[in-house]
Amino acid sequence: MTYEKSVSDHYAHGALLESIRTALDALGKTVETVTIEDLGPVDEFHIGGRPATKKLVEQLGLAAEDHILDVGCGLGGAARFVASQFGTRVSGIDLAREYVETGNALCDWVRLADRISLREGSALNMPFEDETFDAGYMLHVGMNIEDKGKLFGEIARVLKPGARFGVYDIMRQEQGDLIFPVPWAADAKTNKLGTASQYKKALRDAGFRVLAEEDRRDFAIQFFQALRAKAETGEGPAPLGLHTLMQASTGTKINNMIENIGAGLVAPVEIIAQKS
Repeated sequence: MTYEKSVSDHYAHGALLESIRTALDALGKTVETVTIEDLGPVDEFHIGGRPATKKLVEQLGLAAEDHILDVGCGLGGAARFVASQFGTRVSGIDLAREYVETGNALCDWVRLADRISLREGSALNMPFEDETFDAGYMLHVGMNIEDKGKLFGEIARVLKPGARFGVYDIMRQEQGDLIFPVPWAADAKTNKLGTASQYKKALRDAGFRVLAEEDRRDFAIQFFQALRAKAETGEGPAPLGLHTLMQASTGTKINNMIENIGAGLVAPVEIIAQKS
């Protein structure tokens, strides 16, 4: 089995689209009436969900005529938000076939398929022409990619000169053994965390200028505290949420994330860069 196949298999669900469709019934929604706001709790698979996406992409200077790159698009939640809020076109790429197929179906449901295209493929070898995109972003992607230099080199290839690129990844803060499983890895084999310094060096080596950096540790702690508090009310999970994706392992992975962040080992970090 190749490394990329093992990463893709980690995210496999088996019946994801049907699970989302079933959850819509509990929400009193159908595929004809569902909105991107309804899907937000499940299709923004990163710490902070939609608010984190909004904060990142608002720093990219997007315009309606732009074509945007979404690296590691997952179910396409960020792509749908960007397309609906800014009127842009978005092209996404992800290793997980089930996520891509589900994401394209969700785009059909919310009538955004004409502006969003999600494709199965590797971020290290993207099927796009040179200097195609006006801007781009990746949210919780680099944790599974060891060669950050190759990643940002490939991203630089497909961005136009002057394009901004936003990164929102979980990054290593201190050395120490992580508690597994976590949302992006069942064990250390597919855990490829880097430090913020390593990210910035890789970006600069690929021809980017780093414009801003922000440690989002406090934001992450507040996010997970809110999730834990809601779980402790005994009301049970909402029909759609991270548990839809991670299924029975959700509680364990969330608790391990809280422990790892609380121990100062990892934290989400936001970096805004611009291609020279």
